[in-house]
Amino acid sequence: MHIAIIGAGLAGLTCAYELRGSGHEVDVYEATDRIGGKLYTVAFEGGPTDMGAEAFLSRRVDAVEFFTELGVGDSLVAPSGLGSLVYVDGEARPLPRGGVMGIPAASASVAHLVSEETAARIDAEGDAPGFEWEIGGDVSVGALVRERYGDEVVDHIVTSLLGGVYSCSADDLGVRATIPQLAEELDRLAEAGPVHLSEAVRNLEQARKELPTGQGPVFSAFREGYQEAYEALAEQSGAKIYIDAFISAITREGEGYRLKGGEDAVYDRVVLAVPAPTAAMLLKQVEPEVAATLAPIKLANSAVVGMRFASDDGLPQNSGVLVAAGAEDVHAKAFTLSSRKWPHLAERGGALVRASFGRFGDDVAIRASEDDLVDWALDDLQTVTGFDGREAGLEEIFVQRWFGGLPRFDEHHLATVDKALAQLRESGSGIAVTGAWVGGVGVPAVIANARETARGLGKDC
Repeated sequence: MHIAIIGAGLAGLTCAYELRGSGHEVDVYEATDRIGGKLYTVAFEGGPTDMGAEAFLSRRVDAVEFFTELGVGDSLVAPSGLGSLVYVDGEARPLPRGGVMGIPAASASVAHLVSEETAARIDAEGDAPGFEWEIGGDVSVGALVRERYGDEVVDHIVTSLLGGVYSCSADDLGVRATIPQLAEELDRLAEAGPVHLSEAVRNLEQARKELPTGQGPVFSAFREGYQEAYEALAEQSGAKIYIDAFISAITREGEGYRLKGGEDAVYDRVVLAVPAPTAAMLLKQVEPEVAATLAPIKLANSAVVGMRFASDDGLPQNSGVLVAAGAEDVHAKAFTLSSRKWPHLAERGGALVRASFGRFGDDVAIRASEDDLVDWALDDLQTVTGFDGREAGLEEIFVQRWFGGLPRFDEHHLATVDKALAQLRESGSGIAVTGAWVGGVGVPAVIANARETARGLGKDC
């Protein structure tokens, strides 16, 4: 079989790697001038530095085993363990521990971030009438938490945490789509009687305490950046990889498919490892119903400013700072104090900091000039931490814009994806889809879905 994979990000490369040695001929097409997608390691003078994803959940043993199989497991490094801060009402305060993505079971852990009125409301939630929860359904995280705890918990805490993962506010994200363990606990409570948010979170906290200890670091990164992984995937896949190869359309030709912009070939199977809007565009001619289903999926734009300083004097002993929604005195949504967070980066000397901008619905990543982003990064860093980057000696800058970087995982997303996958199955199509919008955000989720997709192709072929 001749298989085409469109997209040479983590999903596409993993799919190609999984098909190695299968006897199938695999061609991978990448529209940009590099492989890796949202994984992007930049050659700073101080050493390789990630300007996209920087870490993954290493408690996902399947991901660690995959990287070990790939031969890059020895390059995995652990973070320092320093705590994070959240910038609220003009002050950087400790990020609360416990809870579920910033949603507390009681006020004690978040009292320093909310008003006394909100704290009392949190503690009284369990005594208030329960709320209706549709088993198997989904609702907005923001809407649910606002209803039960009030606006401050959403704006000061939950959006800050979720925004760092999804580049969206809590109001734009679904509970089941982004916090599935919470949705499952709400399902369980709904089967027995009244549903309370505080009880669901408390139950999850208790379950977490009962897990075995000594499982190693929660997160891991690569000493030389994600390039170690995506370059190994490309090399070991054995696939032909074409960069600067923009595929503008897919058409039927007999029992196979032809790619406009690809090689002069007819493919038996095609894998779309691209963002949902791109997949919708490519499917218009061959799977119009699927294309229409995917059309509502929207993407968030963001930007990252990487900065290397000669000195780290005055930089807080924290791994990062999140910024509460609605902060009027800063433009950034978060800072990763990379050389504090990762000991292997601290070994380089000086300081390395990443500033992040943009959430779904705003256009800062599009409209702002590079000079503005850098100035905002420096000014905001000083505002939220007191660290004067200009005085410390700004030695290197890299600005990366992520246009359409992440899908909006709203309360309809999972149903939309399920419908699209069902339509592809029912049509008997030789086209498959994979990527973050299909299997979930995060490196382990993307890898798992891409491997499953490739195995499905192998069985199909």
